Amino acid sequence: MSESKHVAIVGATGAVGEEMRLCLEQRNFPVGKLTVLASARSAGKRIPFAGQEVVVQELTHDSFTGVDIALFSAGGGISKDFGPSAAAAGAVVIDNSSAFRMDEGVPLVVPEINPQAAKDRPRGIIANPNCTTIISLMALAPLHELFGLKAIIASSYQAVSGSGAQGIIELEEQVKAIATGQPFEPKVYPRQIAFNVIPQVDVFTENGYTKEELKMLNEGRKILGHADLKVSCTCVRVPVYRSHSVSITAQFEKPVDVEAARAAFAGKPGVKVVDDPANKIFPVPLDTTGKDDCLVGRIRKNLVLDNALDLWVVGDQVRKGAALNAVQIAEIL
Repeated sequence: MSESKHVAIVGATGAVGEEMRLCLEQRNFPVGKLTVLASARSAGKRIPFAGQEVVVQELTHDSFTGVDIALFSAGGGISKDFGPSAAAAGAVVIDNSSAFRMDEGVPLVVPEINPQAAKDRPRGIIANPNCTTIISLMALAPLHELFGLKAIIASSYQAVSGSGAQGIIELEEQVKAIATGQPFEPKVYPRQIAFNVIPQVDVFTENGYTKEELKMLNEGRKILGHADLKVSCTCVRVPVYRSHSVSITAQFEKPVDVEAARAAFAGKPGVKVVDDPANKIFPVPLDTTGKDDCLVGRIRKNLVLDNALDLWVVGDQVRKGAALNAVQIAEIL
């Protein structure tokens, strides 16, 4: 894509909106004009972009005249309300919320895995998958290609920035309060997050799984085009600022070994093997923070199931799990 585009960012002042702006700049996306949109209370703020300042405008249904690509990251309610207006004005909407992910006629895209899906968008909307789903599938897709994925059992270790700026503030304030012996009241999370782990991300559904846990099942099936994929997942919030980690047991149709699995990642964009346990080399959240690639390590044969591997994957959920993935979708349009 060489000719310059008029790009709008909805939710431009949030963590993912800011990261979208960074990704556009760092990747030299051909932005002819940038429109930054947010709520009335942020209107008038000035934010930097490509050596200049752009003034934040209030989001309205008339904000999208002449916009080519609208990147949405302001929550599902805003996306449902304003996404169709943007598409009606002629923009391609790339939405980071869960609003449209499972809708018929809305492709759910990870550019390294199913870029062709972005071409078929009858409603003018493309959905960005859930961050944990993206990070997990970056590790699983190359293996699925060779060995045929059958089932996934996963546990996630999700950073507080997944809850936005308020999650980070809550962790910081609790750590300070504990260090100085001050009382505190959890607000963002149901329990203390500092020096603790909380086995709840998103709300519980009737079957005992949270919405976040079911996303891996439903979105994984849609992205891989694999209606029979079996997934069981436990999502856990951990006191880490940024980057999600996922422990995965993956069972395949075909026999698989560790060497073949490692080889499957060679030359695959966006994912790197970091796996030398003898020298204490394995991915940790700090390795991926602010970086584009997801890292895979601890690859080993599962001792319970046939044709199964255990692995550990880590990725920056604000970046590859959200902003970068959206900008990469814009690049393939």
